[in-house]
Amino acid sequence: MKLGMLTACLPSWSLEQIAEYASGQGYQCLEVACWPGGPGRPFEASHLPVARWSGADVEATKALLERTGLEISSLAYYENNLIGDLARREEIRTHVKACIDAAQSLGVETVGTFIGRDVTKSVVDNMAEAERIFPELVDYAGERGVKIIIENCVMEGWHPDGYPANLAYSPELWEWLTTKLGLYLNWDPSHLTWIGIDPVETIRPFAKYIVHAQAKDLELFPQKRNQYGFFGVVDKGGNPWEMGWWRFRVPGRGSVDWPKVVDRLYEVGFTGTLSVEHEDPLWGGTPEKVVEGLRIAYGTLRPLIGDVDL
Repeated sequence: MKLGMLTACLPSWSLEQIAEYASGQGYQCLEVACWPGGPGRPFEASHLPVARWSGADVEATKALLERTGLEISSLAYYENNLIGDLARREEIRTHVKACIDAAQSLGVETVGTFIGRDVTKSVVDNMAEAERIFPELVDYAGERGVKIIIENCVMEGWHPDGYPANLAYSPELWEWLTTKLGLYLNWDPSHLTWIGIDPVETIRPFAKYIVHAQAKDLELFPQKRNQYGFFGVVDKGGNPWEMGWWRFRVPGRGSVDWPKVVDRLYEVGFTGTLSVEHEDPLWGGTPEKVVEGLRIAYGTLRPLIGDVDL
């Protein structure tokens, strides 16, 4: 098992800056954010130009990795592949394929995205639509030696009422997306925690499909849940992600039992990357605070990861 970090938390930094920091801190891998970005979207991290990928980009990226001693564990483009706007859906699909092509050229084995959801339709109708469009994308990746991994994020902010908007939020759906669609998991315990699922108990049944994992923690405020209910505050004050009774934290500052998580991953033979996904609002807002959050996460997780796999 290796310890890595998702680069999306530092959108204003170049990949070179991030790699130099990560290597110096002791991280071993980068999960590289590959959103297209562009005007009006400064929050999207675009650390590899996959849409205009060239041989020169391949060589420069390989040279950076060799110089810093890092590996790329996955390319990350988490978008709504079932969005109701069909023109936007095609843009997303095209960019996922660009990520797959870039991954192949770099020898990276996985590309991460979301299944998503058309929020105007039921979950069952969305499942049928996914079964129509995902096989071609999975085949495209497979022909290039790449697995598509799906993060089990609820993506409640995509739904007007805060309901699940990414069809990967529960083990019931994991059975479907792995066996029916041929997808794999970028397993994240934080999302399972707030929807009432014990994350440790989900590892063994899906061990062969968990090929990458994210390390994000969660702080719960039960007294606020008693007021708002499970689905969160109604008046979100313009922030669709405001649930009112929990917030993301860096590993070690929330309720996830990381010794148990890492131990269970070892028990099932996981040899992939555990990648820190930093979305902690307390340690966010400036690069300096983000870097401190990444340091805290490293200090929490590194002692749990051995130098030899079981």
